[in-house]
Amino acid sequence: MSELAGWGNYPTIATERLAPGRPDAVPALLMSRNGLVARGQGRAYGDAAIGMASTLSSRGLNRFRGFDAANCQLTAEAGVTIADILATFVPRGFFLKVVPGTKFVSIGGAIAADVHGKNHHRDGSFGDHVTALRLALPNGEIVTCSRDENADLFAATVGGMGLTGVIVDATLQMMPIETGWLKQTTHVAANLDAAIDVLDATASATYSVAWIDCVARGASLGRALIFTADHADAADAARLGPQLASFPDARSAGPSVPSWFPGFALNPFSVRAFNELYFRSGASRAGAPELVRWDPYFFPLDAIQGWNRIYGHRGFLQHQYVVPAANARTVLAEIMDRVARRGTASFLAVLKQLGDSHGLMSFPLRGYTLAMDFPITDTLFGFLDEIDALVVAAGGRLYLAKDARQSRRTFEAGYPSLPAFRDIRRRIGANNRLVSHLSARLGI
Repeated sequence: MSELAGWGNYPTIATERLAPGRPDAVPALLMSRNGLVARGQGRAYGDAAIGMASTLSSRGLNRFRGFDAANCQLTAEAGVTIADILATFVPRGFFLKVVPGTKFVSIGGAIAADVHGKNHHRDGSFGDHVTALRLALPNGEIVTCSRDENADLFAATVGGMGLTGVIVDATLQMMPIETGWLKQTTHVAANLDAAIDVLDATASATYSVAWIDCVARGASLGRALIFTADHADAADAARLGPQLASFPDARSAGPSVPSWFPGFALNPFSVRAFNELYFRSGASRAGAPELVRWDPYFFPLDAIQGWNRIYGHRGFLQHQYVVPAANARTVLAEIMDRVARRGTASFLAVLKQLGDSHGLMSFPLRGYTLAMDFPITDTLFGFLDEIDALVVAAGGRLYLAKDARQSRRTFEAGYPSLPAFRDIRRRIGANNRLVSHLSARLGI
């Protein structure tokens, strides 16, 4: 037995760890255990990737299986990471259709959580660009799933948090790019209404994301910097950066947060100071488009190794929810006002526009999603229960890949396809075999 935690370092749970080295080793391990779930790089924030009894690591399933350049399709084992793919294929002129906020995510994990990026409003989730996957079922059978073959199982696996089987490999649709640069424009919004207006007005951009000042109040509540971008073509690169290499390398590892980092270093005063400097720095660059490298645009926090330790030994929660567009302005303003008055929010608050999703249990719905980090304190869970009630009343839901504490009532209210998902789990014999701490906590 060993102890595992999610990226938020909460909760920490004892589990048996299994580590198959090849896809054909997965079925025997799966059939021999109850209470098992697969785990990739451990970037789910809470308890989704920790089995009730056993946790199967996909890190040994780390091989590329084939690449069809003519059709831009890559087949890779489930433990291959987004970092692996981009380091290999960006210099060759290819990029993934969707990437989340960190490149240190496995392909299996990206499918299981149906991760989304800065372009969901245009291009959907990661799962929308998976053409097929192979899934080890609880009975040990490995089946191929796609929109045409075992389609119901495919829809349940995309966003299903590893609760339909163990993904062993997948075929992904990629896209060609002319350069490794993004043409980015920074926009300034004086408050939350203005930020949503900018996101709406710039929806034609491929990528958009808003950094929100989570401690601003009054007339400045929700003030923001919005970063919109498109992949730069060769003409853009020649015009904006004629001396730059067409395909810059991924960044090398940056500084690392020490394991003893004191939690008190992140306090309302330091957060307020950071936010003021960050807002002013971004505002000074607003207006004119500029070239930015692909790595820092998509994965800004990956430059800081172990940044999750910045919240101290008790850990933190990332609370991410989505609210339908019709209710977004009122509900987001109410939540942000409560957060600002509480005074313990982090320097990280990200607002994005989402479109529809297609996985049976996928998180996105058409509206706006806000993600905020909170250090664990004695009063945090009660506060977040209040926030959850506002989200549910507005027709929204919480992201399972970030969750470590929502109630069953909140969860069931937000995921209307849950009965169909439970039926599929029952049909394939997954109820006892595939059980994570998240699924047990939420009664999935």
